[in-house]
Amino acid sequence: MSALITTTIIPNSIVVNTFAIGGICWLFLTLGFYWIAIQVSRFFKGNVAFHPIIVTALLVALSIQLSGTSVMEYQMSASLLHWLLGPVTVALALPIYRQWHKVKRHGWRLLVCIGFGGVIAPSTAWLSLFILDAPMSLQLTMLVKSITTPLAMESSAQIGGIPALAAVFVIITGIVGAISSGFIFDILNIQERQAQGVALGTVAHAIGTAKAVQMGEEVAAISTLALCINGIFTAFIIPLLLSVLI
Repeated sequence: MSALITTTIIPNSIVVNTFAIGGICWLFLTLGFYWIAIQVSRFFKGNVAFHPIIVTALLVALSIQLSGTSVMEYQMSASLLHWLLGPVTVALALPIYRQWHKVKRHGWRLLVCIGFGGVIAPSTAWLSLFILDAPMSLQLTMLVKSITTPLAMESSAQIGGIPALAAVFVIITGIVGAISSGFIFDILNIQERQAQGVALGTVAHAIGTAKAVQMGEEVAAISTLALCINGIFTAFIIPLLLSVLI
């Protein structure tokens, strides 16, 4: 039964790569690094500079460098983790369901704010690359910088971007957004907690939501909702628009 599930759900190439000796080693090493990263994040009381995604990426990069493994070899060995991005993306429906009462309470105003932020943030970044005449693949990758990593990588691949670079853009966007949010809220005098949550979740995705958790439950709840809605909205709309325009 387990063999049937494995062969019908998970592609054979992923199974072969994962359960090779190298694949098993890198799989457990990556998961171990993530566990360490969580402990580091807790030790520093959730400081965004020590977000588990950042710490794990640094540890994996260091291990690849020290072991002499190529990035392609690592990607093949950890292909199961990449495949799991699909189920993780679908799982975003759960927090939306849990916070659905807030959508009904705020109605179209909440959706308009999230949609507006979801369009302006990537558009301004894309425009800067367009003016600099950057390669088209780089421009397309920048369009998904403000959504969570699983959605960004999948969306980037669909529109002709670079999935690995999309993950880098996402992390940088999250760090900058989370670190600068307090200063921006003070300068613009944004005191409304729900508005802060919408901004963090829409623009700075999961890392911004980690910052929102530190600011209180109400901010975190709205940020989570904004993260999910903007991610799904962007992942659906951008490929659709590009297929019509190009």
